[in-house]
Amino acid sequence: MTTGDRRWLTLGIVGAAFFMTILDVAIVNVALPSIEKDLNVSETTVQWVLIAYAITFGGFLLLGGRMADLLGRKRIFLVGLTLFTLASLVCGLAGNIGVLIAARAVQGIGAAIISPAALSIVTTTFHEGAERNKALGIWGALGGSGAAAGVLFGGIITKYLGWQWIFYVNVPVGAIVFGLALLVYAISKAPDVGWGSARTILLLIASVAILAVFVVIERRSSAPLMPFRIFRIRSLLAANIVGFLLGAVIFANVLVLTLYVQQVLGWSALKTGVTFLATAGTTVIWAGVAQALTTRFGPRPVIVVGLLVLALSMGWYTQIPVDGHFWPDLLPPYLIFALGLAFSFVPVTIAALAQVEAHDAGLASGLINTNQQIGGAIGVALASTIFVSSAKSLLKTGHSPAEAFTSGYQDAFWALIGLAVLGAILAFVMLRGTEAPVPEAQAETA
Repeated sequence: MTTGDRRWLTLGIVGAAFFMTILDVAIVNVALPSIEKDLNVSETTVQWVLIAYAITFGGFLLLGGRMADLLGRKRIFLVGLTLFTLASLVCGLAGNIGVLIAARAVQGIGAAIISPAALSIVTTTFHEGAERNKALGIWGALGGSGAAAGVLFGGIITKYLGWQWIFYVNVPVGAIVFGLALLVYAISKAPDVGWGSARTILLLIASVAILAVFVVIERRSSAPLMPFRIFRIRSLLAANIVGFLLGAVIFANVLVLTLYVQQVLGWSALKTGVTFLATAGTTVIWAGVAQALTTRFGPRPVIVVGLLVLALSMGWYTQIPVDGHFWPDLLPPYLIFALGLAFSFVPVTIAALAQVEAHDAGLASGLINTNQQIGGAIGVALASTIFVSSAKSLLKTGHSPAEAFTSGYQDAFWALIGLAVLGAILAFVMLRGTEAPVPEAQAETA
């Protein structure tokens, strides 16, 4: 096997693990009604199955990235994969909501260890330039399509096997990836209580205080978990800010659409999943175009276009009717969203890693993933707060549940449009002057 072959095999292995972690963010969405019914819990409680994973995934990514840099990328990757796989088994066996939420939190920690280690393996395996951009384009396709594909697979599995199997399937996948890796190695409670409540405000204050303490400790530490010098890289700083907003848009969009088609249109979990194939399949196609354009023109114009296209697709969603149909109400924006997803996710990842030294690859990988995951958790909480508040107000005035829910979802999409447009503006301003990475061979002949 040639060196080039080993590089692409490595990408396939770590990419499979990464896809599995992203898949698990979305795959649970479709199963929530079934989990709620089987475990006899409320709708607000069952949402913690999503939130627990998102919080620990986002919260531990920096630690996972730094561990990869200091303790070895391959070793940490295998540790994370083992933890994720075992936690998935416990999720499937959970007989009550408490055990399920706790296991999902541990599963998120495993994912947080896997993702930055895997991405840093990719960035240190491929040379900066066209080859790395191609690899990151594939990586972006996996990440961008993972959320949409999760809804598809979740629908199929929930209908025919039961919600427990959305977790069980990770066990053999994790075992296979673990075996292949060894081979290559040898060779929101905010929606419930409201944003303005004392509880929410105090929690926000406490979180800001903790972050402030973290910053003070990190700045004084001789061996910080997150050296702030890395933010001097302008493209990395911009990509992380935009990536935060992008994560909020993607995660919340998938959740709101899933709730609309199941709660208002009455679609089954299977039908919901199958229809999302329109987004998942075309995202993969557009990802290749996105990485090629990013290599030629730089990340700035591609990101701006991608985020504006996302805003356009969600503008369509603001018009969803109570009696909507797959055609013409959903399929066109599904396809438009796929284009925007690829044109934003891929160049954001490239921009976040383009100018990073090899010894900081894990840290940079952890940063971009952290911001996307935390953005996703906050986006879900924000969208949930908006559509729940809007729906409750309309239900009190005599509107039917379908009318109230649909109006609430429309309001949520307007908020997501604002986030997408804000991301486009920030990308346009902050990435000004950022050039396309020059392939190594071209740099040597220049």
